[in-house]
Amino acid sequence: MARPIVSVLIDTYNHERFIEQAILSVLEQDFPGSDREILVVDDGSQDSTPQIVAKFAPQVRLIRKANGGQASAFNAGIPECQGEIVAFLDGDDWWAPGKLKLVVAAFSQNSDVGLIGHSITEVLADGACRSELVREFPRFRINSVAGARIFRRRKSFLGTSRMAFRAELLRRIGPVPEALTIQADEFLFTLGALFSEVLLLREPLTFYRLHGQNLFQVSDGSHAALRRKHDVLISLAKALHRRFAEERVPEDISKAIIESVQTEADALHLYLGGGTRLDIIRTELRTYRIEEEHASSFRWILKFLSLLPALLLSPRRYTEWKRGLASNSLYRKTRQKLVPHLRPTHVDRTGDWSQR
Repeated sequence: MARPIVSVLIDTYNHERFIEQAILSVLEQDFPGSDREILVVDDGSQDSTPQIVAKFAPQVRLIRKANGGQASAFNAGIPECQGEIVAFLDGDDWWAPGKLKLVVAAFSQNSDVGLIGHSITEVLADGACRSELVREFPRFRINSVAGARIFRRRKSFLGTSRMAFRAELLRRIGPVPEALTIQADEFLFTLGALFSEVLLLREPLTFYRLHGQNLFQVSDGSHAALRRKHDVLISLAKALHRRFAEERVPEDISKAIIESVQTEADALHLYLGGGTRLDIIRTELRTYRIEEEHASSFRWILKFLSLLPALLLSPRRYTEWKRGLASNSLYRKTRQKLVPHLRPTHVDRTGDWSQR
């Protein structure tokens, strides 16, 4: 049998409600079956996920392993991939028609590109959708501070179900640290953007499902989930720091990347009750600087004023107060009229459930 052009690697854990749709979205691509292989790594599911996947043999190869998290699933699956290109898909997401054809064509037309991502459509449990579309800087690389800043604002277009790599780039990256039970995709696409040019396609080619079982979704405020994500972010920051040092990445570029990961971890630490009032102010200002690169002096003054409650409240109380304020419909409407949120310059949004 000839070597496939594309290997599709699906990682899954307890996705019995979703895995069939994920697999079908690959099988139904307008792409020759002889030119692709599908591998599903089941990370120790305790439901009927492996039985559902087995129904698709021999078109789909099932790799079963003990539960160890996303990094261990990637490390089990990537060496088994035979394709020149490896495209990733989470077992609870699905692809739009035409995804593989567009991605393979883009690789063929851009020999210097080693990693491709694309726009995305987020889907709520009730079927409501919102698409985030790439606008500015569809090409970049982490080879300067400016490139690092472009990357950290656009990495949402490079998550698991969006990212596709040339196989040789994955081999250069090597195994993912297994402490990354979640966020393992970020380790891969960060190093991918360090070693190679990145291309983002405008088309929303992945349907990204938002549901209660998303392992890294912590919107319900679960302390166990928040603590788990915090610990993984710390591990990710350390792993990237080590690898950047090995690759002799200039300190200013390394700092620009790791700062955003560490800042997210620091914010979770504060919510969990750690840190001090001064830590609140430092973390909030650092977050604002990263997320609102083009904020005016007036908006910075407003940001400083909004931090006055941090002088009186504990980190956890401040975070809870802030979340409560953000969920208040009267506050949101007033804020939108007086000082509307800055629209990101790198993304277009279609559909919006923020007012639901």
